[in-house]
Amino acid sequence: MSTPILYNDFPTFLRKYFSYKVQKISLNAGFTCPNRDGTKGWGGCTYCNNQTFNPDYCRTEKSITTQLQEGKYFFAHKYPEMKYLAYFQAYTNTYAELEGLKRKYEEALKVDGVVGLVIGTRPDCMPEGLLHYLEELNKHTFLMVEYGIESTCDKTLQRINRGHTYAETVEAVERTAACGILTGGHIILGLPGETRETMVEQAGILSQLPLSTLKIHQLQLIRGTRMAHEYAEAPNDFHLFTEVDEYIDLVIDYIEHLRPDMVVERFVSQSPKELLIAPDWGLKNYEFVARLQKRMKERDAYQGKKYKDSEKRIIFADDKFTT
Repeated sequence: MSTPILYNDFPTFLRKYFSYKVQKISLNAGFTCPNRDGTKGWGGCTYCNNQTFNPDYCRTEKSITTQLQEGKYFFAHKYPEMKYLAYFQAYTNTYAELEGLKRKYEEALKVDGVVGLVIGTRPDCMPEGLLHYLEELNKHTFLMVEYGIESTCDKTLQRINRGHTYAETVEAVERTAACGILTGGHIILGLPGETRETMVEQAGILSQLPLSTLKIHQLQLIRGTRMAHEYAEAPNDFHLFTEVDEYIDLVIDYIEHLRPDMVVERFVSQSPKELLIAPDWGLKNYEFVARLQKRMKERDAYQGKKYKDSEKRIIFADDKFTT
């Protein structure tokens, strides 16, 4: 009997689509969010400070083309033959009128060396007209839509001012995947009010969705956010993973309950040190992954080890799904 792989990683997933190295280049296309502009609320998510994931080349005053060219220059010295995915990352990248969105996406695809798009958005910001456009675009280029799910618990979503429900997540993910579009998700472990048990249970809940990929991030307290203020007022409402080994064991429990074929893109997020309040482990991503893999081997753990199929079985084949 062969030894199971520890987990499905993102580089291996990308090799199914590309015979060469590809790198995401993050973009700030000047969007906002419906929970920032008053449509659904003000102030955005309580944990959010977009400075935490915008590289130096990623500035709203620069055009999409300029950001991509500068991003390419940043990476090209290491791998001159590398190709790129334009990653519309900052804020909600489907939250605008359709023609404006088309112009931004198509501008990115015209840049030499860009071979696809990754579009980060919210579950409540995928209108039918845009989805039909993306369905057609998907026939001609690599495309992934990544939804900020954050939690499967509506009480948590309300507390962090997300402005949408988990039911909206289910609906958006199912509609997108039904169009044949690779669909990813992003969740945060350690949100206030959630216990270890509810976080691990979340893995099984998300496993029922037709998600191709999942990003798992630890909760980080960032200076200047509403959550940082909440923490200062009531620190006992939070359980921050100040000890990295505790978080590693939680992640292992989580992926053991995750559907075996889902691709785990990331386990941690890294914010600029000057913005980060906690937790600060002093580890690079690759160092964290090495410790995670070592611990998984010690525990004889692997993705899906404790996953239980639901009655509604989802069968994946060649990136298509049927129920």
